[in-house]
Amino acid sequence: MTIETSGSGDVARTLELLWGSGERPTRGPKPGLSLDQIVTAAVELADAEGLAALSMRRLSTELGTGTMSLYRYVPGKAELLDLMLDRVTDPGPLPDPEEPVDWRYAFDSLARRYLALFRAHPWLLKVNQARTVLGPSAVRSLEAALTCLSGMGLRDAELISVIIATQSFVQGIARMETEGQEAADATGMSHEDFWKSQEPFLTRAMQSGDYPRMAALADDTFSEDFDHFEFGLGRLLDGLEVLVSERVRSGEAGDRPKG
Repeated sequence: MTIETSGSGDVARTLELLWGSGERPTRGPKPGLSLDQIVTAAVELADAEGLAALSMRRLSTELGTGTMSLYRYVPGKAELLDLMLDRVTDPGPLPDPEEPVDWRYAFDSLARRYLALFRAHPWLLKVNQARTVLGPSAVRSLEAALTCLSGMGLRDAELISVIIATQSFVQGIARMETEGQEAADATGMSHEDFWKSQEPFLTRAMQSGDYPRMAALADDTFSEDFDHFEFGLGRLLDGLEVLVSERVRSGEAGDRPKG
């Protein structure tokens, strides 16, 4: 599986494009073409066919223009990828920092927004974002999350950790969903048929007595009806509730000391 890496292109040029100082092409623009159109078409192509299908040549075909025309607007695929990442992470209008927000509701909404993002753009799971180029949408997204969770009364570093934990949990769920579907598509075998093919071997293993704990599992243990997202999200909320309550009892909540 090919993994693309955010920030692997000309970071300075990418930042110029993201923050609005690099919209104009360097030479000979093709009438009717814009950076916004290029990024939009790239996102649509990745959504439909995955990142593997995205190339400057293929994108130029989709836009009905020559490949070299694209390079007048964006240096290459690496920079384009960072523009795409920032495009899809736009959180929309920022919350009013003066309006109180229940942190549990905010956390729940944040997690669901992340899941919806991965489901709408599964190619995000194929991008190493350890060093994301921070454009306007990325910064706005973090600003929105920090504002909504500020009512937890945690330290700044702890709030960042809460956001990381949320993203990591949701990404794990989204990856499980996406990779499961990719496996079915690649092999042409449904999940039901795949597990059924292993049933005779697993039955003998369970009857051997070597795996008593697994053999005792309920029949519905691996049922697709069990919602791992809802269960895990609830446990994360409950755990954070304990921490927030401890801070309230100790009088630390609301102070939000730095660090």
